[in-house]
Amino acid sequence: MTHSHAPAPPDSMEALAERVDTAIAEVRKLDEGARSKALDLKAAVEAFHKAGLTRIVQHLKADPRGKELLFALVEEPIVYALFSMHGLVRADLATRVARVLEMVRPYMQSHGGDVELAEVRGDTVFVRLHGACNGCSMSAVTLRDGVEEAILSQILEIRAVEVLPNEPGPALIGLDAIGVRGAETGWVRGPRVDQLPPGTMARMDAGTADVLLVNLDNRLSAFRNACAHQGMPLDGGLLDPTDGTITCPWHAFCFDAGTGECLTAPQAQLEPFPLRVQDGFIWVRPC
Repeated sequence: MTHSHAPAPPDSMEALAERVDTAIAEVRKLDEGARSKALDLKAAVEAFHKAGLTRIVQHLKADPRGKELLFALVEEPIVYALFSMHGLVRADLATRVARVLEMVRPYMQSHGGDVELAEVRGDTVFVRLHGACNGCSMSAVTLRDGVEEAILSQILEIRAVEVLPNEPGPALIGLDAIGVRGAETGWVRGPRVDQLPPGTMARMDAGTADVLLVNLDNRLSAFRNACAHQGMPLDGGLLDPTDGTITCPWHAFCFDAGTGECLTAPQAQLEPFPLRVQDGFIWVRPC
């Protein structure tokens, strides 16, 4: 006995996208002259639509009520796909840097090294290098230069790439170097690292802030425990280690668990907090 799937409704995103793909495939079968004219028409229509959509988004973002409507609209997958197609939904700078690092990571790992994004501050990217990258040999220099070249060539807003030492020290505002005792420096001690195993997240009361701690494949992050949508707590949400995402339990807004970028609505971001590990404990400095 065979099972057949019911066809998608004609106005569904899947059906509409399939129609577009089919039409484009047919256009590419035309002779060169007809194909060029058809593709020119496609480009002209898309440019017309992008100009109109850009005006709509600009007016919505200029009004607080419009922003709320815009966030609600982008929750619709078909609207998000449309905005993304026209470049109206753009990942934040940290997310784009992280994507570039993911591109170079397989090459670095094949040479016994790895790279970790520490922070993007203004037009400067701060990274930590591990393994064979973290040394003085010519191969280590080559790997470091490769990371810098990849970032600077792919992301024009970035002007410099700085490599941070892997161990706490003065350049990293090491806890021992500044004589941390907690309150006077703003750093608050949280749970032990082994209490937050990979693939889990937990709430931390930092006194002046409610913090969400995340361990994604042994990469620790700290965010304000408040969804960028309506400020509801995220600690009861779903952490998907495979996709690297956090889903808000209240309205299903989805966030990148490493960077805090909202994948559901444009220009939304979880508020990150500085995080360090000292003597097996997680330390957070709420802003």
